[in-house]
Amino acid sequence: MAFITFEGMEGCGKSTQAKLLARALGSDAVLTQEPGGTAIGRAIRQLLLDPANRAMSAEAEVLLFFADRAQHVAEVIRPALAAGKIVISTRYVDTSLAYQGYGRGLDLDRIRSVAVLATGGLRPDLTLFFDLPLEVGLARVVRRGGRDRLESEVREFHERVRNGYLELAAAEPDRWIRIDASGSEADVEARTRAAVEARGLAPSHGVR
Repeated sequence: MAFITFEGMEGCGKSTQAKLLARALGSDAVLTQEPGGTAIGRAIRQLLLDPANRAMSAEAEVLLFFADRAQHVAEVIRPALAAGKIVISTRYVDTSLAYQGYGRGLDLDRIRSVAVLATGGLRPDLTLFFDLPLEVGLARVVRRGGRDRLESEVREFHERVRNGYLELAAAEPDRWIRIDASGSEADVEARTRAAVEARGLAPSHGVR
């Protein structure tokens, strides 16, 4: 049983790497995401990411993320952990601290208080931060096309978010591992597997 979260900026490849790790772990792993890891969450995700909702306040944004998260923890994460699975989630509480705290300027302590209500205090065993030069990640997003509401934010916003991630990681080195997300997909996959194995969170037979 282990709870591993994948964090990072837009275009860093974390979703791809989460899928690769889950595939390698096989039936031991449950792969999920935020926002949108449940049916209720998918409806919330549409509200959050729709570019038409530009008038959404920072406070509404963070509360919608935590509404999604509360359902996600209750419906997916806690039951999987109770069944002895490894849960791999693309994004979790640290996303809100980075994006709505550092990015939007909301108070970090208030966000953490809401997190306790939404998650019951459930914390990851390991958080992997996929770090990439900002211009590289944003260029990937542009090439992919169809940018969502958060991906369309100005560069200064994304700079604040990345700096926030770096501060969060520095404050909890026992939980966070920075993954260099540059290079080939295979290179990043190897770094990801090494990080998980180094923390002893892969099954006893190791990552296949």
